[in-house]
Amino acid sequence: MNVVREINKINERELELGISGSWHDEYKDSAYVFIGGLHFDLTEGDVITIFSQYGEIMDVNLPRDKTTGKTRGFAFLMYEDQRSTVLAVDNLNGANVLGKTLRVDHVKNYKQPKVKGEDGEWEEPEEQSLNARPEMVMDGGQASDSDASSVISIDPEDPMRDYILAQRKEEKALKKSKKSKKSKKSKTSKKRRSDDDRR
Repeated sequence: MNVVREINKINERELELGISGSWHDEYKDSAYVFIGGLHFDLTEGDVITIFSQYGEIMDVNLPRDKTTGKTRGFAFLMYEDQRSTVLAVDNLNGANVLGKTLRVDHVKNYKQPKVKGEDGEWEEPEEQSLNARPEMVMDGGQASDSDASSVISIDPEDPMRDYILAQRKEEKALKKSKKSKKSKKSKTSKKRRSDDDRR
């Protein structure tokens, strides 16, 4: 709880003094945050749900007790964009979740947890874990070369997904109707010209 108060005091002091730089700048090279004081019943999905309001989460590490499998009450979380860590630290540090006060702070040098190798020995992972990265789905329909730039992937869990897809369909239908009107108009004007030429 003392760390939570200290971080809040630092933030208030920066605001009072009108300092242009921030203590957050020291952590600008890391997209990881430490989360302490988690309720033991929270899962990785719960942590992602709480923290995703400040950015896209790419990795979460919620250590568990090796014998019981229960969480140990802390986690490390990686955002896609480092600026999200500043938002999470400023807004969720000191927040009350299930009766426990969260401690959220930057992590300067995060090391991925070791993994078991083929021989059963613990070793450093070869690649960075991105276990929380959302799966991207391209919306349906055939894309021509002209449409290629307008096709954007949509997260299947995005609550606005259906609305966005409906909007895209409406836009495509509107473009098609405009094209057909233009082609009818050009045919009509060509016909008028040819009729004028005959006179």
